[in-house]
Amino acid sequence: MTKLILPNKNRKLYTYEASNYTPFDVPTDKPFEKRTAFSAAHVVADPLADADPTLNAQIDWDKTMEYRHYLWSLGLSVAEAMDTAQRGMGLSWEGAKELISRSIKEAKSVGGNMASGVGTDHLEPSPSVTLEDVERAYEEQVSFVEGEGGKIILMASRALAACAQGPEDYQRVYNKILQNVSQPVILHWLGDMFDPALKGYWGHEDLDEAMEVCLQIIRDNEAKVDGIKISLLDDQKEIEMRRKLPDSVRMYTGDDFNYPELIKGDEQGYSHALLGIFDAIAPAAAGAMHALDAGDLEKYDQLLEKTVPLSRHIFQTPTFSYKTGVVFMAYLNGHQDHFRMIGGKEGARSIVHLSDLFVMADEAKLLRNPELATDRMRLTLELAGVKQEGTR
Repeated sequence: MTKLILPNKNRKLYTYEASNYTPFDVPTDKPFEKRTAFSAAHVVADPLADADPTLNAQIDWDKTMEYRHYLWSLGLSVAEAMDTAQRGMGLSWEGAKELISRSIKEAKSVGGNMASGVGTDHLEPSPSVTLEDVERAYEEQVSFVEGEGGKIILMASRALAACAQGPEDYQRVYNKILQNVSQPVILHWLGDMFDPALKGYWGHEDLDEAMEVCLQIIRDNEAKVDGIKISLLDDQKEIEMRRKLPDSVRMYTGDDFNYPELIKGDEQGYSHALLGIFDAIAPAAAGAMHALDAGDLEKYDQLLEKTVPLSRHIFQTPTFSYKTGVVFMAYLNGHQDHFRMIGGKEGARSIVHLSDLFVMADEAKLLRNPELATDRMRLTLELAGVKQEGTR
């Protein structure tokens, strides 16, 4: 049976039945040609570890690596140890180091493309932290990833946001780090809706003023910047910045609300992708990239159209809790045997939120085994006190 009793926002119960699944047509031996598409990947908790998930989270390395192989098999690149992997929100730098090291080895074994997040998250922000401390923290993480043979995504720094006195401090730190990297990096501008500690990044709360500081850093270090990912959930700001970038520097959209149009682009340019939602909608995303390569914009639109309501739901306020929805999708689709997260973050969304997610995922044809997904949703509902009599 694929019927469920689901709760809605008005505390009313209704019956829902999942639809049949139509597999996505995704060639496994053909790389994307027109866009680079990174999926920021989640981590799988070890549900049997006898450890406090909030203080000493344990990772199921086999399942975590298995999911990365799944993404590579679809032609997607992996953005490793980013906020989707709960970096700084359950995943420590020590855990991130092991994650990065393991992923780089696995990527090399199958020719998968990946880049890894570098930040300063082992440096606790405080009034005593100096710019020199921030620079040393960045340099330590850069050295580790480069030593492992990996590419770098230079993440925003909470410690820098806490101690910087103005734009010149951001310019100083970024100029120093970029001048010393061995190959071009992807910069990451993460908005405060994803991480409130990053409010006023680049020395300004006004986005236009912040953008000019960031653009100047890019211009000053053009040879060391592959591109920039911006996660502001503001499509017009991204387009504006995209048009101001040097020709050699790519824009990677991190806009989980407006990605279809931003990736498709316009007569003046387009964005590549570096998205957390691509973890949850991987087969639809990969199919859309192939449709774009073939010039079939109608199919591209069709494949992504139904994923947008799902993505906007998963990334709703508070945006930083989106990881819960991403992991729940992996659970529903059988990529992991449980819905447990590091830091206990499986509890960060309500049962109504998860119920709506189930319906939206079904409408987007993203439940690859509706019967399995229904069984797992039923367990989740019953655990939350929503009884399922008569649905089996």
